[in-house]
Amino acid sequence: MSSDFLQRADRWARNTTPFGLTLTLIIIGVLPLHIPEYAAIAPVFAVTSVYHWGVYRPHLLPSLAVFVLGLVQDVLSGTPIGLYAVVFLSLYGVCVFQRQFLVGKSFLVYWMGFGLIWFVASIELWALSSAWHLALLDIKGFVFQYLLTVGLFPFIAWIFLRWQQAFLQQD
Repeated sequence: MSSDFLQRADRWARNTTPFGLTLTLIIIGVLPLHIPEYAAIAPVFAVTSVYHWGVYRPHLLPSLAVFVLGLVQDVLSGTPIGLYAVVFLSLYGVCVFQRQFLVGKSFLVYWMGFGLIWFVASIELWALSSAWHLALLDIKGFVFQYLLTVGLFPFIAWIFLRWQQAFLQQD
């Protein structure tokens, strides 16, 4: 094989890792754990990925990819088609808009930024879900989902930061 082909293949693999990692988190997030009522409060792992790549490498996870990932989340989680697509795109748009502020700050600022942006996106998720069902849904499930997602954020972010340092240095 030519080195040119291998270089292109390597570049393609590096450029598609944000999409692949987000897709993996979506699949992990919808795995059945057989815990009563877990589905209502399950953390949305994919938002950590959308946030991270929206802040650090938005060119590697463009808005079309975020939209597709949102549709995949909808299909696999059984939510109305387009619900997570809209929420992911909203979160991603805010991340890209605020990336000048978030890049280069301490991890605490990065985490607090996620908490704030995901808080607004969680309210959006609750409001859109309530509108879909034509009733105000119980917000407790959304609150627990928010808290679990924010609480698990440092672990996922640590993996992404290490991944970025190890594999995406050339970018």
